[in-house]
Amino acid sequence: MKSCFEVKDHSVTGESFRLEYDQELHMYITTPKPSEIILPKYYASEDYISHTDGRRSFFEKAYHIVKQITLSRKQNLLLKYLPSRGQLLDIGAGTGDFLEYALKKGWNVSGVEPSAKARALARQKKITLIDDLSDDATLYDAITMWHVLEHVYDLDNQIKWIKNHLHPDGVVFIAVPNFECLDAQYYKTDWAAFDVPRHLYHFSKKSIRSLFGKKGMKVIDIVPMKFDAYYVSLLSEKYKTGSMNFIKAFWMGLRSNLSAKRTGAYSSLIYVIKHT
Repeated sequence: MKSCFEVKDHSVTGESFRLEYDQELHMYITTPKPSEIILPKYYASEDYISHTDGRRSFFEKAYHIVKQITLSRKQNLLLKYLPSRGQLLDIGAGTGDFLEYALKKGWNVSGVEPSAKARALARQKKITLIDDLSDDATLYDAITMWHVLEHVYDLDNQIKWIKNHLHPDGVVFIAVPNFECLDAQYYKTDWAAFDVPRHLYHFSKKSIRSLFGKKGMKVIDIVPMKFDAYYVSLLSEKYKTGSMNFIKAFWMGLRSNLSAKRTGAYSSLIYVIKHT
């Protein structure tokens, strides 16, 4: 593994950041880490897709079609481990689509979302959002973080909070990119899922197991997110060549998924986690 390499913020500022390798945890950390005051400026883009319900372009339209498919798959995964449903918290709820879907399926839902723009869209869908998790004493049956853990400013405290607010029989579902996948190896510093500095941490299977294991939790299942290989490859092509080469991106996404059938190293993975 490279101990350090440079990656550009392709989305907003064009600034460069270093990814520094943590050998013990087998993960990369974005350096320098912007202060919590400065960090919001890196999200200030109309193209930040998880904070909008827009369908202005083919890319946005395709994103929302795929999102509807993944909402169903996420729900089926939750019900596999929690068939009786219960209290569900979605950390990083975005525009509230997942919670809206879960509410219709019988969950008691709430969420937290730092983006004011996304919060406004979520509240239009009648989703309950918590302003301050530090005052929340609820024990949740399910806690979900769909591509959110990599954005969390204080990783250690976030995992500690999850452990303390998870019901003894509850389940955590964490989706994050996986830098060990084939598309990351191919696109290297242009791999879109590095997404610095919004992604402060870059995980592997070992790092997720270690981080949660240190807090008395264990990974009981790992589920691939196969659509992500195509989505990430499409963005990566744009960063690498300046153009969304749909055919090449599809081929790279397909290669990555076929390789992962053997290695398990999919572009993104969902970790199912419980108390030990």
